Amino acid sequence: MELQTTLELVKMLKSELAEEQVTVNETVKEIHSRDESYHFPQLPDIVVFPRSTEEVSKIMKLSAAHHVPVTPFGLGSSLEGNAIPTQGGITIDFSLMNKVLEVLENDFLVKVQPGVTRSQLNKELKKYGLFFSVDPGADATLGGMAATNASGTTSVKYGVMRDQVRDMEVVLADGMVIHTGNRAAKSSSGYHLNGLFTGSEGTLGCFTELTLRVYGIPEHVAAARAAFPSIHHAVEAVVSILQAGIPIARVELVDEASIRQVNRFSDTDYLEKPTLFLEFHGNEAGLKQDVEFTEELVASHECEDVHFETDNAGRNALWEARHNLAYAYIHGNPGRKLMVTDVCLPISELAGAVGHAREQVEKLGLIGGIVGHVGDGNFHVLLMLDLNDPVEVAKGNQLNEQIVLYALERGGTCTGEHGVGIGKQKYQQQEHGDALVVMEKIKRALDPSNLLNPGKIIATDKKGAIL
Repeated sequence: MELQTTLELVKMLKSELAEEQVTVNETVKEIHSRDESYHFPQLPDIVVFPRSTEEVSKIMKLSAAHHVPVTPFGLGSSLEGNAIPTQGGITIDFSLMNKVLEVLENDFLVKVQPGVTRSQLNKELKKYGLFFSVDPGADATLGGMAATNASGTTSVKYGVMRDQVRDMEVVLADGMVIHTGNRAAKSSSGYHLNGLFTGSEGTLGCFTELTLRVYGIPEHVAAARAAFPSIHHAVEAVVSILQAGIPIARVELVDEASIRQVNRFSDTDYLEKPTLFLEFHGNEAGLKQDVEFTEELVASHECEDVHFETDNAGRNALWEARHNLAYAYIHGNPGRKLMVTDVCLPISELAGAVGHAREQVEKLGLIGGIVGHVGDGNFHVLLMLDLNDPVEVAKGNQLNEQIVLYALERGGTCTGEHGVGIGKQKYQQQEHGDALVVMEKIKRALDPSNLLNPGKIIATDKKGAIL
């Protein structure tokens, strides 16, 4: 926006919100220009901090009237440039809308504002003997997690973010406020708007309230790590565990290079081989049987070392090591930036995909490790790149493309949980075909001026028009 237009819009926004809720401070804008990805930051013109749905609606009405782009922002923990304001305009920061509104313990539901974080919600739910299952690793906001359809380590048992959403309050591009669902466990009434808006990355509306499914805290929890001679053996063990019907809650693959990084960063002494991190939820008797059966299954796949953790301290140490793996790579490679790939494939194709990814990392001479939520076919390569070295950056992009194309050719997806953002937009046509045309029509119907997070998911030209 031109300076005069920006000053005029700031004045209008301050007339609708409190003065301290609207800022053009350079430091604040810089914070909202980036996420955790390697994508190039871009500054918004204005950052606003609404406190209510009504205020978000006022912001959107001003946006529509003056044709100003709007980008929703949670905590900036996304990994594909999802919240980068590629066309400037207004960034809406939801950090002041951070209340747990209602815990409906008898319905196993909770109603929250979008700025509530995962850890904040679980702290509140613990009083009721409940927990929220989706665990992407980062302490992201629930609005941001819904926007990208986040998942993580527990999705193999409890499902992804889309499976938890019962209702959303959404402010559309013209300021209209709608609800996408209700509190019922199922419905055959109308189109499935919960599924449409979850994963839409702020391109169809701004979430101002979410009603989410929650679960009872398991009576007993056990964790384990099992080391194998190869990635193939580890993945085949996972297939056997799933085929046996063992109700496993988490099953994470960490390759040899990443275990080495874990040992250096977390001061552990794990066997440096491809390793599965596992967790089981259940009652005492059932859990004992599940653990024993799992031990037999991993042994049949040449497991070289298996160690079970049944106390809280041991389990916490195990999962802390897994969750801190990205930081372990960052800490171990100063001056480099983390790039995380993200694809998901049918389980039957996973071993080949992970093996292919490792071959390409070695072939290109890159620094990186492989981790994955292998219970649902999702894996990542953690690459450490020197962004000042164009050759190395090009190799990183080449690797990412090779991994994506391998997945798409085998019935997979270009993104399992990070979303499309900036980095995966170019694969949308190949993955969706004519279904992308339907998505474009939906975008045009709900946001005809393309003001909501333009340039994400649906391709646009330099003027912001949908191609």
